Amino acid sequence: MPTVLVDGQEIELAAGEKLNGIQVAARAGVEIPHYCWHPGLTVVASCRMCLVETGTRNAETGAITMLPKLSPACQTPATNNSVFVTGSAKVIQARAMVEEDLLIDHPIDCPICDKAGECLLQDYHFQHGQAERRADLRPFTRRRREMGDTVTLFVDRCVMCTRCVRFTREISGASELMVINRGSHEEIDVFPGYPLANKLSGNVVDLCPVGALGDKDFLYQQRVWFMKKHPGICTGCSTGCSITVEENQDHVYRLKPRTNMHVNEWWMCDEGRYGYHHVHHENRLTEPWVKSARGPAPSAESRDKKVPDTFSKVEWSALLDAMDSRLRKTQRLAAILSPHLTVEEAYLLAKYCRSIDGNAWIAMGHVPMFGEDQVFAKGFTVRAEKCPNRRGVEEVVAHFMGRVPKWEDALAAIESGEVQAAWFSGGYKKSDWNDENVAARCQGLATLIVQDMFRSPLYDQADYQLPGAAFAEREGSYVNCKDRLHSVVWAVRPPVGVRTEASLYWQLLGMPGMYRSRRVLDEIAGEILYFNAAGGPIPPTGVDLKVNLLAGASA
Repeated sequence: MPTVLVDGQEIELAAGEKLNGIQVAARAGVEIPHYCWHPGLTVVASCRMCLVETGTRNAETGAITMLPKLSPACQTPATNNSVFVTGSAKVIQARAMVEEDLLIDHPIDCPICDKAGECLLQDYHFQHGQAERRADLRPFTRRRREMGDTVTLFVDRCVMCTRCVRFTREISGASELMVINRGSHEEIDVFPGYPLANKLSGNVVDLCPVGALGDKDFLYQQRVWFMKKHPGICTGCSTGCSITVEENQDHVYRLKPRTNMHVNEWWMCDEGRYGYHHVHHENRLTEPWVKSARGPAPSAESRDKKVPDTFSKVEWSALLDAMDSRLRKTQRLAAILSPHLTVEEAYLLAKYCRSIDGNAWIAMGHVPMFGEDQVFAKGFTVRAEKCPNRRGVEEVVAHFMGRVPKWEDALAAIESGEVQAAWFSGGYKKSDWNDENVAARCQGLATLIVQDMFRSPLYDQADYQLPGAAFAEREGSYVNCKDRLHSVVWAVRPPVGVRTEASLYWQLLGMPGMYRSRRVLDEIAGEILYFNAAGGPIPPTGVDLKVNLLAGASA
């Protein structure tokens, strides 16, 4: 087995494994500082911050021969008997010189820079820089250049790592960015007439190791050291990218991709990155209402009013008992499970409805589809299916029904009179998942419950109007389009007056204590074969349900 020596530690590599000096050092617990290198991009070795001493060890005698000059670790392959020395006086001095050179012309504007607190130039200066600044501080002009609708460039802060340029050429494939001029006058710019406008453009801000590229959506909104980070899942499409939700005082300020080589590698699309603003939208529903009189569906004009006259506000404690009592008087009940629900929420709602009506209809909710899948150069895909959990909800529906009735099937059953009461779960970012036609088809229901974040024709017609939770407020599991299950915890608390779907279903089922998604997932894993692999610990990168299901079937 190939062996590499890193600062005296022997690191074994798997057969055929290809690592460079930075990667093998990380495996040894040693961080080699770097600016231009990124595991998802080609190697250019331009910043010289990762210079280390390299050599080889004689396999027979054990004698070590070192090269006379330092080598960039990012460009040096770790092969059998390679030797890396990362902390010698020679290496330390080289890093200090690189840091000093970068800071000669770099503006010292950390107090007003959005990158302060997560800037590699800052961190490396304190870890590897000179003890004192030997160059005079120079006045600077903060030149700002607009790269597109989402990204701005602070020209003077750029260290010319070219990560952003390589990303647009190798990952997004749009090639909008380039290097202009030569030598010390080099700068990043866009090609004339081609602004940075691809669907992955926000990733260049994550890639920038300093404060040169700024996200217009986040610029000057919050200091990073005030924010708390929570692992989450992007609910913008069925790819289900692993993300980090960053918030302060229950307000989401930005979403960033979280490395997951099974799903999204290091990236996320702009649609998901900026698709969180509905969480704090002023029109979001925050109170439960009950219709006091049955009438026709409200017109478009009446829906513009904040509260129709036929509705009264109620407390949750009184609402649940009244709603449960009314549903138990219904002969045939239906639950329409939104693909925005977690697996646990979908299961609990279906279980509750079946506890009332043993033959209750359980159907798949509306699955939003827009355009076609867009596949980028290295395989990253923005899905046309704009929901996070269709696969998981489908398996829950199939467990209770033996098949998967779709959205149209449920509407047809309601319209035909086969169903007398229906519970529609929402969670959609917009109110366009139903329209006047859908509301009209549900007019004959004796009891209609709609739980959602925003008003819609169907919501306005409901007997019970329940506010729903947003993705960042949910705890539970999602299954993406490739049958990979991820479990997440809530990042922010819902607005005052909103109860999460899971806690509501938990109480309606009479389950003791507070809602615990792990307890429900364990029950699901024991009841539904598809989720069997979710019975154990769920790693941050998720569990492949399909592989485990096939393995169990073959055994």
